[in-house]
Amino acid sequence: MTGGLDWPALMRAGIRGIGLRPADFWEMTPAELAFVLGIEGGRLPMDRAALESLAAKYPDQKPGETDG
Repeated sequence: MTGGLDWPALMRAGIRGIGLRPADFWEMTPAELAFVLGIEGGRLPMDRAALESLAAKYPDQKPGETDG
């Protein structure tokens, strides 16, 4: 294969490897898929600690704010 994406390999990695539903796989851009697979710039996929750190850094609500 020259100049294109290896879709069968990407589908195996996304659907079998990390458990994406087919609909979720096809909704992603190649850049998003590369990021979650950890192949973008050599970064590993986001783990729980990284997600919690990101959520703490950028909370959905400001301190003292409520949902209602």
